[in-house]
Order: sequence, then structure tokens, then C-alpha cells
Amino acid sequence: MDEQAKKTALRGITYGLYVIGTKIGEDDVNAFTGNWVTQTSFSPPLVAIGVKKGTTSCDGILTSRVFSVNILESGQKDLAFKFFKPISRVGNKFDDVEFYTATTGSPILKDALSWFECKVVDVNERGDHVLVVGEVVDAGVHREGTPLTLRETGLFYGG
Repeated sequence: MDEQAKKTALRGITYGLYVIGTKIGEDDVNAFTGNWVTQTSFSPPLVAIGVKKGTTSCDGILTSRVFSVNILESGQKDLAFKFFKPISRVGNKFDDVEFYTATTGSPILKDALSWFECKVVDVNERGDHVLVVGEVVDAGVHREGTPLTLRETGLFYGG
């Protein structure tokens, strides 16, 4: 396989950029910036996310069986980058980012355009990421706007 062709082809996949959160233990939360998010079913409403193995958030999702997806607005690159932290959690990852919790106890960012929460219904642990399928159990809209994309940030992801 031509490695450069593979990278170029995979980088053609369009991505959004989201803050994905979960409950960690009884009274703690964690989140990461992710871009592997897609709806996989209308009825019931199912969403699949990719989560890097061995991270605090991955372990939290697999243990708590819940997660939230926060849809960021175009121009919120700095907010997305706040959750590009090292895999090891150190202190309060949320810093000055305001959030609240709802149905699942996963963090919902006050500055996100919209959000939804899921309960895990399936897990596939192949490769270096875990594919998690969740059923949407709650959702909300803070305001209208255009979602942030990976391309807008100047980053590339693929292969």
C-alpha cells in the first residue's frame, strides 16, 4: 500500500470537533476533544464515538456506561484545544470552562451550541481506539450556530 496515498485519502474524511465527556466515579467528570462521532441509527437514536484506549475518559466511559457529546461552534477552536490535554489527568481539566450535568451525570459545556447524552449499548475494542455505540437519552440546544470542524482548526487526522 502506498502510505502517502493512504494518508491523503483518509484525510479526505470530513470531521467535526466535539468535547466528549463522561462520569468518572461518583462525583467526578472528565472530557476530551474528539472527532470520531457519527449517528448510526434514527430509531432508536444511536451514536458511535471513537475513544483512545488507556485514557481516563475511555476507562470512565467503559465503567460508567455513559457519555456526553458537546457540539462546539465555529470559532471555538480555543475551547476545543482546552481538552487536548495529556492522557494522564492532572488537576481540574475543566479549569475555567463552565459545565453542568443532566441525565447521565456527564459534563455539558455551557458554551456549547448543543449537546446530547448517551447510555452505552455496544463496545468494540479493536485497534488503538474503542468504538462505543450509545443510545441518545437526553439532548439540548443552547443556541443556533454553525458547528466547528477539524478543517477550520488547521489540523488533519487520518491514517
